[in-house]
Amino acid sequence: MSDRRPMDVELVLVPVDRSEESANAVEHAAAVAAEYDAAVHAVHVLGEDVVRAIETGVVDDEDVVADSDAIQESAHDIADRYGVALSTSVAYGFSTKMKLRHPGSVVLDTAEELDADFIVVPREPVSGDPGEVLAKAAEYVLLYASQPVLSV
Repeated sequence: MSDRRPMDVELVLVPVDRSEESANAVEHAAAVAAEYDAAVHAVHVLGEDVVRAIETGVVDDEDVVADSDAIQESAHDIADRYGVALSTSVAYGFSTKMKLRHPGSVVLDTAEELDADFIVVPREPVSGDPGEVLAKAAEYVLLYASQPVLSV
């Protein structure tokens, strides 16, 4: 049996929010990364409600940081179980100034900036929870990504 793989994967990108589906996506991303001896990057995508609250000063920045830290800690725990390196970042998935900025475009922009080789994106039910911002991103990423995409 050959050790040849059909793809060369060094970095797997996974967008995350507060949903269980995004934790499941991190599991899949870590499994792919482990298979290819790659690393994972989890980008916490902030939704419209949170971005507007930050911009208007309605929410305390420390609360947003604490929420993001909890999400990233969960991602680190999952990556550790698979023995893969994990880096993280936070991105606004909405802008009051840029009409074309939305969670899907943020995922693809992050993939390009980091030169990601593979994307794992959660497919989420639209529950209405303001912390779940990736529900509509999966379809956009599947349509426009230049990298292979796994939708889970």
